[in-house]
Amino acid sequence: MAPWIMGEKFNTVYPHKGSIKALWETKWKFACEKSIYPFHDGSIEDFEPIFQKLIKDNTNDAYEDAYTQAFFPIAESLESEAADALKNNNPQTASDLLRRAAVVYRISRFPYVDPTKNDIKKEAFARQKRVYLQAASYWTPKIEEIIIPHKHKAAADAADVPLFVRLPEHANPNAPVPVILLMTGLDGYRPDNSQRTHEIINRGWAVVIAEIPGTADSPADPSDPESADRLWNTVLDYIASRAELDSSRVAAWGLSAGGFYAIRAAHTHRDRLAGCIAHGPGCHYFMDKEWLTRVDDHEYPFLLTPAWAKKYGYTDVQDFRANAQKKFSLVETGIVDQPSTRLLLLNGVDDGVTPIEDCLVLFNHGSPKEGRFFPGLPHMGYPHSLPVSYKWLEEVLQSAPVIQKN
Repeated sequence: MAPWIMGEKFNTVYPHKGSIKALWETKWKFACEKSIYPFHDGSIEDFEPIFQKLIKDNTNDAYEDAYTQAFFPIAESLESEAADALKNNNPQTASDLLRRAAVVYRISRFPYVDPTKNDIKKEAFARQKRVYLQAASYWTPKIEEIIIPHKHKAAADAADVPLFVRLPEHANPNAPVPVILLMTGLDGYRPDNSQRTHEIINRGWAVVIAEIPGTADSPADPSDPESADRLWNTVLDYIASRAELDSSRVAAWGLSAGGFYAIRAAHTHRDRLAGCIAHGPGCHYFMDKEWLTRVDDHEYPFLLTPAWAKKYGYTDVQDFRANAQKKFSLVETGIVDQPSTRLLLLNGVDDGVTPIEDCLVLFNHGSPKEGRFFPGLPHMGYPHSLPVSYKWLEEVLQSAPVIQKN
C-alpha cells in the first residue's frame, strides 16, 4: 500500500543492520551506557567484553547458539559475586549483581524464546528468571512467580499460566487495589519490566505480568487466534479470585507485540477491563506482504520475520507472509468492529516495526479511540510515550467505580 507514512525510511536499510559490530557501535552501546531499552538496569562493563568477543569471533546471527553462549560466562561471574556478597551479609549488593546478571541473560536470549523448543534460548530464559526472582526477593514489595491452572484451556493450549505478581504493601481484602495487567512482547518477557513495576507499585496499584501467545512461557496455542481470549479469561478470573485485587479496576497495557493483544482484549473483554493501552501495536498492516518484505531492514536489532513467523505458529516465513494477515488481522476478522472499552493507542510515527497505519486504521472501526503519536520517533515512541501512559492510567483507574469487598 505504498507510500507508507514513514516515507523514504521504508526502503532504507538502517545502519546497525548486518553485523554485531555495527549493532553494538551504532545502537546498542549507546543504549547500554544510558540504561535504556533493551539494557534497562544493565552495565556497560558487563557488555563491552561480550560484544568485543562476538565481534572478534564474527558472530553476527543472534539465532545461533554461539551468540547466546557468549553471554553466559559474564552472567555466571555476576552470580558468583552475588553469592559472595550474601556470604558477607550484603543483600543489597547481591540483589544489584543478580539484577545485572538477569539483564545479561536477557540480551543473550534475543531475539525470541520459542515456547515449543527446549534450546539454549529457553535455557537462557530459565537462568534469567531464576536470578531475577532472587534479585527481586530483596525488594519491598517483592515480585513473586505464581503459576495458575489454565481454567479455560482448549485444544493445544498448555495446562498452566505462569505469572509475575507484585502487590503494594497496603493491599488487603478490605481495600482492594487496582491492577495493571502487562501483556509482554516478542522479546520482552516477565523479568524485563522492573521499572514499570516500580512505577505501578508507587501509584498504589498491583501488577500482573503475563506473556503473550507464542512466546516464552505462554501456554496459549500460537496458531489459534482465539487462544489469547482463553488466556485472558484465565488471568482475569485469577485476579477476581484475589480479595486484595479490585477486579472492577483492571487496565491492560500491551507492549509492542503485546499491543496487538491489548487491542483485541479491549474488544473481546470490554466488560472486564476499565481500559487498555496498546503501546507500539500492530493490528493489520504489520502483516501486509509489502511491509514484511522490508521490516527486517528497519530498527529491530536482528532479523524480525523468523521470530514473528514462529510467534504466530508458522514454521516458514514465506507461509507467514502469504497467509497470516487474513488469519490474524483484527481488521480482517472483524474484531475491531465490535464495541470496546477505553483504548489508548501510543506509538512513534516513524515506527519501522509496526506501521503507524495500524493505529490510524482503528479510528475508522468500532468505538471511538484515543491516541498519541510522536513524530520522528521509532517503535514505541520512547521516551515521550511513557508519561502519557501513566497519566492516562491514573485517569482511567480513578474514574472507575470502587468496589469494597467484605
